[in-house]
Amino acid sequence: MKQNKNFALLLVGQSLANIGDVLYVVSIISLIFVWTGSATASSFVPFTITTSMFISSLLTPLLIGKVNLKWLMAGSQIGKTVLLLILGLVLMGLAATHFYVIFLIISLIAFLDGCANPIRQTLIPHYVNSDALIQANGLAQTVTQVIEAVMWFVGSLFLLFLTSQQLIWLVGGLFGIASIVLCFLENVEHSSAEPRGKLDQVKEGWKTLSKTPVLRRIAWIDFLETLAGTVWIAAILYVFVSDALHVGEKWWGFINGAFCLGLIVGSLYCVRYSKLVEKRMSTFILIGSVLGFIVTVLFSMNSIPIVALFLSLCVGVFMQIKNIPQQTVVQTSVAKEQLSTVYTSLSAIATGVFGVGSLLMGFLADLIGIRFVFLFAALLLALVIGIVWKSKHLFVKHITE
Repeated sequence: MKQNKNFALLLVGQSLANIGDVLYVVSIISLIFVWTGSATASSFVPFTITTSMFISSLLTPLLIGKVNLKWLMAGSQIGKTVLLLILGLVLMGLAATHFYVIFLIISLIAFLDGCANPIRQTLIPHYVNSDALIQANGLAQTVTQVIEAVMWFVGSLFLLFLTSQQLIWLVGGLFGIASIVLCFLENVEHSSAEPRGKLDQVKEGWKTLSKTPVLRRIAWIDFLETLAGTVWIAAILYVFVSDALHVGEKWWGFINGAFCLGLIVGSLYCVRYSKLVEKRMSTFILIGSVLGFIVTVLFSMNSIPIVALFLSLCVGVFMQIKNIPQQTVVQTSVAKEQLSTVYTSLSAIATGVFGVGSLLMGFLADLIGIRFVFLFAALLLALVIGIVWKSKHLFVKHITE
């Protein structure tokens, strides 16, 4: 019961924080666009966030072992709350010509997020029994995806009757409640080894990745899949809708919504059939990889909007039925004390590759055409299939407790 209570607190606290994250990004993008009239300036908001999270993932290991994981999680949320309240005060007297101050604050908020995200994934195995990890990961992913799918729409509605500044104050309240909830988590001790230099602390997670066969494969899989996944960002998908499907911009929203719905369906499947997924984790990881590749190829060649909706839904489903058991493999592949540094390293790979990959895919779309960009993504996913097939014997639960 205590473990269930801790997992519930973690899920509620992170959900409130995620709701606030979406609302505050919506408000900032809207505010920057109103002030500058530039879509390019607005696009620097997600770029700034991704860059800061990448740097944070590299530096977070310096805190692990020195700060209790529970307080590292709660403290980062408290810090985000304080920064957001400062942002609200700044917006009350900031001139439009000094909007760069906003980028400084959102970069600091993203830096704390980059610390919190891998810690959250690390805490789940501490608060949940080994035999319930698939179900817990699936539930956490379901809640996260529902929030992502709903709150972008809700955030836009809020801006119809609230100013960006007022929305910031609302988010500050959500962040404050999330901070209080996370403070009630049970302490998780993280035993540190003998004193090490700062560089050794930063390198610890990378060493674990390189020395652990299954984690080394998963790192390569994350690299390839994150690069392939950048074709689904707004800028690339918008071009596909316009140039390949020849329909209006509203279809971008429909296709993106179908993808999010697919993620939710895949997560719910893993929750509902957690025992089956746990018994055949390597099979689900392989099937998800193969079907994801096939659907991406079909999507690249398709010209019918309604078919694109269905294929986008399928991509989301197959991605989740692969990612959730893969997440469980990571959580059970090393001792719990090593998980935090492993996740910071995997997070650094994801954020770094995503930032560079977004620019690369945009360049390739102009150079070789939008359909070939999706085919290139499919080629990357084919490489993932090869890695999973050759290493499928590794994708099992290695540690039971």
